[in-house]
Amino acid sequence: MKPRQFPSFLRNCTKLANLDLGGNKFYGNLLTWIGGSLSSLLRLSLRSNLFVGDIPQQLCLLSNLQIVDLAQNDLSGGIPSCLGNMSKTDQSTLAYVYEQMVVFTKGREYVYETTIYLVHSLELSGNNLSGEIPDNITSLLKLGIMNLSMNHLTGKIPESIGNLRSLESLDLSINQLFGPIPQSLSSLTFLSYLNLSFNNLSGEIPSGNQLQTIHDPSIYQGNSLLCGPPLSTRCPGEDADPEAKPNGGGNIGADKNVEDRPQSLSFYISIIAGFIVGFRGVCGAQLLKHHRGKLTFKSLII
Repeated sequence: MKPRQFPSFLRNCTKLANLDLGGNKFYGNLLTWIGGSLSSLLRLSLRSNLFVGDIPQQLCLLSNLQIVDLAQNDLSGGIPSCLGNMSKTDQSTLAYVYEQMVVFTKGREYVYETTIYLVHSLELSGNNLSGEIPDNITSLLKLGIMNLSMNHLTGKIPESIGNLRSLESLDLSINQLFGPIPQSLSSLTFLSYLNLSFNNLSGEIPSGNQLQTIHDPSIYQGNSLLCGPPLSTRCPGEDADPEAKPNGGGNIGADKNVEDRPQSLSFYISIIAGFIVGFRGVCGAQLLKHHRGKLTFKSLII
């Protein structure tokens, strides 16, 4: 299939709700008129094409968007912070819409039909996007799937990532993110798939009930400065053996000394007592002998 231009006649489809044109080798920049003309759009999938350039700000005008899938293209620049304005429509008003659509999540593809109106997804993986993850993205309270993997994103994971209470799948792997993993990540009670591998993250992996259910070291591989369970790398100041004494191996000798101390004390007491008894015995014998000598001398004089 030869590369081809994006069909311009779609500009007149102002009532279009679902646009899935993935895998068609469309090339060029993402057209700005998509945001202005297709105001009724709920789901947009242009994955696996040949689009280049920035993600246009006009895309943020589609405030009803629930699914944005621009993965596997050659897009560059940063992630528009205004994408945090998408998905403002009440789900109950969309329940009547029947569509079939393939959604990529948790490393697999799923076909949704009657429940597609419940899916909220942001898929930007496999591009050349750079810059930081905008904090405004964490205002997408209905978002269930976010995949920003295989880009060149830098900076820290937003501290407010815990605001995404509906998030079930999060993939930030193969980027250049650094710094600690936010503790708020452990509060995402619906999270069942997580991939933070091959970044530059550091520090202790947060503990929490939800993260303990995803006990897989491969989630964090490729981050040499991370430590703590489920990794075998221990954090600075953490005991090698949780049941070990504070002084480590030296405790064995210390404990032995503590155990031997009463025995040593009684040993010395017994020596001193024996010396006293022996000394008294010798002195008593000498005194007795001397006393007897005196008696004998007196008897001879008499």
